Amino acid sequence: MLAGGKPFIGIIGAGMADESLMKIAETCGSLIAKRGAVLLCGGLGGVMEAAAKGASLAGGITVGILPGDSRESANPYIDIPVATGFGEGRNMIIVRSADGFIAIGGEYGTLSEIAFALKAGKPVIGINTWDIKGVIRASTAQEAVEKLFHMLGGK
Repeated sequence: MLAGGKPFIGIIGAGMADESLMKIAETCGSLIAKRGAVLLCGGLGGVMEAAAKGASLAGGITVGILPGDSRESANPYIDIPVATGFGEGRNMIIVRSADGFIAIGGEYGTLSEIAFALKAGKPVIGINTWDIKGVIRASTAQEAVEKLFHMLGGK
């Protein structure tokens, strides 16, 4: 957490997603920002961009942990781009940097982030994502954000 107690909330999901998942991600981002948390994601397109857009338009802070060497590869809604040069290895940085996660849809990269997060003992709320032990299901963005903030102690 940042000084002042702002939680870092990770949004994880595919770089390409359908319109319904994009809308859910954007709503999650907005709700996270309105609760005063920092949105952390992989910084690229799809679910990541939609969530960052929602947070940015709601006045929040967005951090993108990028796989490549260039900060310029971040989507336009990322305030703080972090170029890692680690490719998919950046998933571990995302997991270690966030306090909890909302997984929206996703493919194998999302699965790896879910697995790392659960192994690290961090809460993962899932909307239309991998059905694995430890992921807490939610049907809507509002439900997912409420559940995660409750698990983090109402922060």
